[in-house]
Amino acid sequence: MFNVTPMVRNLLLINVALLLLDATGAMSNVARLLALYPWTSPLFLPTQHLTYMFMHAGMGHLLGNMFGLFSFGPMLEMRWGPQRFLAFWLICGVGAGVLYSGIRQYELTQMRADRNAFVERPTAVGYSDFFRDYYPQANGYELVANALRQDPGNTQLVQGAVRTVDEIYDGSNNVPMVGASGALFGILLAFAYLFPNTELMLLFFPFPIKAKYFVALYGLYELYGGIQRAPGDTVAHFAHLGGMLFGFLLLKFWERNSSRFY
Repeated sequence: MFNVTPMVRNLLLINVALLLLDATGAMSNVARLLALYPWTSPLFLPTQHLTYMFMHAGMGHLLGNMFGLFSFGPMLEMRWGPQRFLAFWLICGVGAGVLYSGIRQYELTQMRADRNAFVERPTAVGYSDFFRDYYPQANGYELVANALRQDPGNTQLVQGAVRTVDEIYDGSNNVPMVGASGALFGILLAFAYLFPNTELMLLFFPFPIKAKYFVALYGLYELYGGIQRAPGDTVAHFAHLGGMLFGFLLLKFWERNSSRFY
C-alpha cells in the first residue's frame, strides 16, 4: 500500500514543487492565474478548473492531500496503470471544481440579490440580515445597525453601510479555491469501491475500520459540513463530494464499457 508508483510519485513531486515555488515568491505573477475563482469573478479563467488542484494554501494543506494520495493511490495505479490513474485523478479534480463552482455561483447569486436589495433600500434590518446570512463571524456590525436604526437619514452612515456591503460581496466574489482534495476524495471513493473490506488503521480511529465504512462516514461528514456550514468554515465540502460523485460515475462508466475493469 505504501509502494510509491510512478504516477503517484510524479503527482507528489509536482504538487510539492509548486508549493515551494509559491512560498519563495517565484510564482507571484502566475499563482493567481492557477487558483479557481468564481465564474463571475474578473479573475476567473476556464483553465483554472484544471490548474487549481495543483496549488495549495500551505504546507499543512499540501501534506494532508499528499498523504492521502501516497496512502491510497499506489494500489489504484497498480490496478489501472499510470495513464488511467492520471485520467481518474484529473477528471475527479475537474468535476469537483465544477460542482463546487456551480454551488458557489448559486450562493453568490443570492448574495448579489440581497446586496442589491440593501443598496436600493438601506435599512438597519437589512444590514443585520446581510451580515447574519453571509458574514456572521464579523464583529461590530450590530453597532452600525443600531446607528442606522436610530438615525436612518444619516447620509454618511448610509453610504458607509452600502460601501461595506459592496466590499463584502466583492471580496466573496474573488475568493479562490485551491487544492487536490476533490481529486483525493475521488481516489478514496475508488479505493473503497474496489477494496471495500480492506481494514484501515487511522490516527483518529482507535480500532481498524473497513474502507467502505470509513469512506461512507467521511462522505456523510462532508455532506453535513456543506449543508450546515459553520461560521468561518473555509473547507470546500461540496468540492470533496464532487470528487466522490465524479469518481463513482467514472467507475460505473468504465465498468459498463469494458469487459475488463482495468
